[in-house]
Amino acid sequence: MNGIAKLFLSLGAISGALGVLLGAFGAHGLKDKLSEYALGVYQTGVHYQFYHVVGLLLVGLLALKFQSGLLTASGWAFLAGTVIFSGSLYALALSGVKVLGAITPIGGLFFIAGWVLLAVAVVKA
Repeated sequence: MNGIAKLFLSLGAISGALGVLLGAFGAHGLKDKLSEYALGVYQTGVHYQFYHVVGLLLVGLLALKFQSGLLTASGWAFLAGTVIFSGSLYALALSGVKVLGAITPIGGLFFIAGWVLLAVAVVKA
């Protein structure tokens, strides 16, 4: 297995495990501590993290068949989007600091870039 495939398959698996952990923590550990709004924000972070686990795993699987700078960039964009988008939502929900919500769209742009890069990498393959 090549290094890029191994990297993104591993990152996808780790992000999936963290998503389950964070989702369970939110559902069981935070349900009585956060407002309904904050819990919804937190759950949105978990959902988007899981959506992009699929993207990371897809990049890893595609890297088994072909290597491309665009494909690698797509994986990094998915990872950056997860950290920034989901991470800012987790931080917002837990801290209540509303300004953290201003960071979230930057993560969304990384998610969009990741999917566009993935599409271009596949078309060019």
